[in-house]
Amino acid sequence: MSTDESAPKDPKDPKKSPEPSGVDLARVALRAAKEQARARGDAARQKKQARRGGGLRSGARADGRDPMALGAAINRLLTERGWETPAAVGGVMGRWPQIVGEDLAKHCVPQRYDEDERVLSVQCDSTAWATQLRLLAPTLVARLNEDLGHGTVRLLKVNGPGGPARRYGPLRAPGSTGPGDTYG
Repeated sequence: MSTDESAPKDPKDPKKSPEPSGVDLARVALRAAKEQARARGDAARQKKQARRGGGLRSGARADGRDPMALGAAINRLLTERGWETPAAVGGVMGRWPQIVGEDLAKHCVPQRYDEDERVLSVQCDSTAWATQLRLLAPTLVARLNEDLGHGTVRLLKVNGPGGPARRYGPLRAPGSTGPGDTYG
């Protein structure tokens, strides 16, 4: 069961993917412009090296082959691949107790983040904590968006506990669905 009071409801298509917002479109355009500029620079550099009659040469000036710090290399990789949002959400999962509080973090654990739908799934260890988290969902979504950037998390999907494995055997009452009757 999911909780999202602010999501627009379209009666024709309940699974319709959200339209990209202005911020998302700007990020995509900036990333494309950077890639095009980098490609033009690489082509010009290769053309210049071909005129000089050489392949890859080492020189006194900095170029793309020089070693760089690990942090800078990771940041460059995140930017080139467009992994900024998933990396930020992964950081939130690591800081979950500081974001939601110690009591809630003991009973509710983030499971996965769907980047396309912008949904964070959380598993709770009891139905009481799942209900509590559903009540707190709008506040938590606002707090997560403050930390990650507006619109990163649209919905908090709260899952209750999974029931024990169903056992089929000779001691089963006729017509019973087993231990799954009490979980849900």
